[in-house]
Amino acid sequence: MTVAEKTQITAAELKRMMDRGEEFTLLDVRNDDEFARWRIEGRHTPPTVHIPYFVAIEDPDQFLSQVEGQIPKDRFVVTVCAKGDSSAWVAEEFLRPRGYRVVNLQGGMVAWGSYYDAHEVPESADDGVRVIQLERTARGCLHYIVNYDGDKAIVIDPPRHFERVLEITQERGWKITHIFDTHAHADHISGGPQLSKITGAPYYLHPYDAIHPIDVLPATIEFEWLKDGMTFKLGEATLKVLHIPGHTLGNVAYLLEGKRRYLFTGDSIFIVSIARPDLGGRGETWSPIWYDTLTQKLLTLPDDVLVLPGHFSKHNEARSDGVFAATLGQLKRTNGDLRKTMSISRDEFVAWILSSLPEFPPQYVDIKRVNAGLLQPDEEKANELELGKNICALATAYK
Repeated sequence: MTVAEKTQITAAELKRMMDRGEEFTLLDVRNDDEFARWRIEGRHTPPTVHIPYFVAIEDPDQFLSQVEGQIPKDRFVVTVCAKGDSSAWVAEEFLRPRGYRVVNLQGGMVAWGSYYDAHEVPESADDGVRVIQLERTARGCLHYIVNYDGDKAIVIDPPRHFERVLEITQERGWKITHIFDTHAHADHISGGPQLSKITGAPYYLHPYDAIHPIDVLPATIEFEWLKDGMTFKLGEATLKVLHIPGHTLGNVAYLLEGKRRYLFTGDSIFIVSIARPDLGGRGETWSPIWYDTLTQKLLTLPDDVLVLPGHFSKHNEARSDGVFAATLGQLKRTNGDLRKTMSISRDEFVAWILSSLPEFPPQYVDIKRVNAGLLQPDEEKANELELGKNICALATAYK
């Protein structure tokens, strides 16, 4: 059955439609504030019409008039709301009876927000390791599975929806041996502690990030300590821990050295920007530390290292194969924030970066509490905390 013959489509089907650049219109019927905070985007974002659901209830004629005034009858339509029910009703009661070809996004924005697309990093195909990048499409988060020794795997920055990680590893017969976070995340809830309990694999975090930076309370989660220079043998390859404070005090990157080198940068160097230093509430103190980390540690690594970041800001940052990656040498030429960092002094960097910060999402304080084990949200609250795209980079990334 083709998409056009269905009444509902999944988040995966919607993602494929946008990746292929198919022509359709999104009709988003959420409330104004929900739409303003977060909307569906992709490699080829379709035209989006926003008409709140309550208009259809209070004044059906006005709702129809707005629909027909903005969406031609020959246009294929995908309806969307928060959880999929209201938009399904709009599709069935208003659009389909009037001749529109329409499908509804099953599960709505909740389903869109928890969808992960997997891409194998092709450079790793003949390297004795296999690197899989998990793209959380709606939030701009990137997570990693690294296969080694045939049937073993490590996980870097595991997502809250760790079931997707288990699905991939179990399908391939891989046993998870280690679980690593690059830092205590502010924008999304880590699946590390839970995945550790289920698999028995140890969960690793730098101890500097085991204290909530605003509450100044110790984490209650179980974890193994990371320290700068620590190494892990992954078959013929080696994973090395690099302590890179700045985004957080316990921020680390992982340098994987096999036939070639891969750098899992977490929240430090992105494709078009760099990480912000203020999400712990100490931007003025952490900014000079961040400058030293960039100029004395990260930017001194070899130019051929393949950077695999923890986030993306826009979908067009991906390569043609769908992977978000670039060599450090490429990023020194194309990443404007990196280029600026290389050309200014420490004091100039601090002044510039503090003037380049986007809004501070208030829910990030609670997400850090969750990741420290200080707050245990239910599923609905966790979804609410993770609504919207990540805002972990400088403001330049979102322009």
